[in-house]
Amino acid sequence: MIKIGIVDDEPLARKVLEEYCSKVDNFEVVLSSGNSLEFVNFIQQNEVDLIFLDIEMPELNGMEILRSMIHPPKVILTTAYSEYALESYNYGVVDYLLKPIKLERFLKAISKVSTSKIAEPKENKKKEELQIKHDGLPLNVSFESIQYIQSFGNYLKIFTDSRMYLISETLINITTLLPENFQRTHKSYIANLNRITKATRTHLVIENNKVPVSTMYKVIVFEKLKVLTKL
Repeated sequence: MIKIGIVDDEPLARKVLEEYCSKVDNFEVVLSSGNSLEFVNFIQQNEVDLIFLDIEMPELNGMEILRSMIHPPKVILTTAYSEYALESYNYGVVDYLLKPIKLERFLKAISKVSTSKIAEPKENKKKEELQIKHDGLPLNVSFESIQYIQSFGNYLKIFTDSRMYLISETLINITTLLPENFQRTHKSYIANLNRITKATRTHLVIENNKVPVSTMYKVIVFEKLKVLTKL
């Protein structure tokens, strides 16, 4: 079975998607919610293969959820607005459905994932090291030793317990290689939440280093900290 999550603050929109999903033999709706924070909490503790995600929602909108997820499942965006279409494809969304959603268009969207295995094994989660290229040579850096990662132009600074590595990479690409305890905290930062020693409303502290937390990521960061740490 393919486990489906529906996140939309409009009850009618959820009902339509639930009805459409019921027509697909191997679809099982495991969450249908109008509360984005409920979804964030749910997905941290439960497996979901495909999400129908609304964009315009209170508290935490769909694009903010997309930006915050390190290992997102497959996502089909649902919205009445088309201006986010281009940005959304930067996050690997399967399709972009404009409301009101017709059954024919729904079926076309799911056809892009139903012929392949949706929930692919995340082999990177099982690895204990990040494979990078430094000074043109391959190098393995243990995840546990990484404190945080900072965007620096067309490069990334990887701050570890022993030193800083400067590599040619983007934050979006490197998030696919990191385990669940790494979280985007700011447009330019990713933090290892297992290494946090103190947290305030504006920053996280790791070994006396301050990692900023922006308004966009604040909710997801502190919700995830509750799960991963005792802070």
